[in-house]
Amino acid sequence: MKRLKLLSPVRQLCFWLAWMSWLLVNLPAQAVLTIEITRGAEGAVPIAVVPFAWHGSGPKPLAIASVIQADLARSGRFNPLPEADMLTKPTELIDIQWNAWRALGQDYLVIGRVAETGPDKYEVKFFLYDVYKGQQLAGYRLPSRKKELRRTAHRISDIIYEKITGQPGAFTTRIAYITVKEQGGRRIYRLQVADADGYNPRTVVVSPEPLMSPAWSPDGKRLAYVSYEQQKPAIFVQTLATGKREKIASFPGINGAPAWAPDGSHLALTLSKGGSPDIYIYNLTTRKLRRLTRSYAIDTEPAWSPDGKRLAFTSDRGGSPQIYTIPAQGGKPRRLTFEGKYNARAVFSPDGRHLAMVHGGKGYRIALLDLEDGLLTVLTSGPLDESPSFAPNGSMILYATQDQGRGQLAAVSVDGRVHQRLKTEVGDVREPAWSPF
Repeated sequence: MKRLKLLSPVRQLCFWLAWMSWLLVNLPAQAVLTIEITRGAEGAVPIAVVPFAWHGSGPKPLAIASVIQADLARSGRFNPLPEADMLTKPTELIDIQWNAWRALGQDYLVIGRVAETGPDKYEVKFFLYDVYKGQQLAGYRLPSRKKELRRTAHRISDIIYEKITGQPGAFTTRIAYITVKEQGGRRIYRLQVADADGYNPRTVVVSPEPLMSPAWSPDGKRLAYVSYEQQKPAIFVQTLATGKREKIASFPGINGAPAWAPDGSHLALTLSKGGSPDIYIYNLTTRKLRRLTRSYAIDTEPAWSPDGKRLAFTSDRGGSPQIYTIPAQGGKPRRLTFEGKYNARAVFSPDGRHLAMVHGGKGYRIALLDLEDGLLTVLTSGPLDESPSFAPNGSMILYATQDQGRGQLAAVSVDGRVHQRLKTEVGDVREPAWSPF
């Protein structure tokens, strides 16, 4: 490590790129995150998702009904009937015995089939029924390829969720997160992207130096993040489809906490190039910086409101870390949090009515602030919960926590009734970010 410090900047970069390439080739893929529902909601809607019929050669390529069941169960809003408890398993309307499903207490029924229509071509057909009315609520045919069947199942879950609740589902969205694993006597950091249920993890960046603060662009095509790959922080924006990335900020001192404006035209950053850390706005078109806050205190962790008119940020200008808000065009900051001596890492709900944050007291827990009445509700039990991120439909909050001394991800519903753990058997997982729709 001492020898690296003596290299020229160009040679340092070449060394890091070679090391990163070796890691991408030689390290095993990150294990799938396994979701465990640790507390479900009372009064969850009973629904039966019957195994889909298979019409094709060879074995069924994917148990689509199982994916749909898992999606609906982890939402906390539904209570899928176990397959073992199903008295019949219809795949066509004519085979449905309505009284049997009513006797089992099911409100809704889903049936369907998967048909092979050509080489690597499939058609997935499903129907959603109201059991007590005996009425069809939805019916779709969805074309798919084999590698897309899981995503097709998530699309079906989205349709079912929205049809019954009136709220868009978020099952086809993705999550980004940082993993840390010991490899060859040193820590290896990975920026990963996976489906919202933890499947299909993909490595975006791997580095022997810290990675942090992933943030999705509003179109879901790019990630901003902080990398210490040259032993000092720099902010990058990377396109997921191509891997192309651009360095946005590498000023002396702190370069951190990137946050996208809702229209994708600007990034809010934390920079200390002017002395103490302040919030700056970076125009991605003109490449110009505008300083938003000016304080001798620490101003950090900016978050845009959904309408783009204001930002929330963390500041200790009042003596302890608290959440403040400021107009996006500049102005006087206004304090938002008054409960407790520590409130930080705020993020707006998609409808702009709430802020999720880290609330300090007896440990660090995830809390929800109602911006209309100022009521603060603690949602988790700690002791080290951090980095909250809303699902794009506003129903759940993803966050980082500790489990038996290891970093893990967890999620909680905005009413605090549903709790989940996203577990992995290897390494630490931290700093989650939920993608937009």
